Amino acid sequence: MGRLKKMSLISRLITGIMVFVVLISVSYYLHLFKPKNSVDLYQSMSFADDFEEAQSLMLEGYEANFKEEDFEFINGTDTRANSISQFTLFEYDEKSYLIMTSPGTQGIRKLKVLAVEELPTEIRDYFLELSQ
Repeated sequence: MGRLKKMSLISRLITGIMVFVVLISVSYYLHLFKPKNSVDLYQSMSFADDFEEAQSLMLEGYEANFKEEDFEFINGTDTRANSISQFTLFEYDEKSYLIMTSPGTQGIRKLKVLAVEELPTEIRDYFLELSQ
């Protein structure tokens, strides 16, 4: 009888370890295989096998902002990016700031601020319209 309890405890432990490994594997896949910065995004888009794979990188509801012509141009064999930059837009009540950061390739993917510019009203309005 004591032996059955011991086997049951061992099988529960093995099952628990297997479940833990599966959960860690799924979490690893979901978090580490997604683009984390501009360089990762460019690589994911340019090495995508087809338009649907590249479009899966878009945030849900924003898929229409990425067209097949865009994919063909980015993924074309005769086109390469001249540079990869990363920008962040900070919007306040009456002002907007554009922050240029490093693409996150140095160190542990930490961003470094390269430039900060207040946007003119016309460009601010453009970005406000784009985000709707």
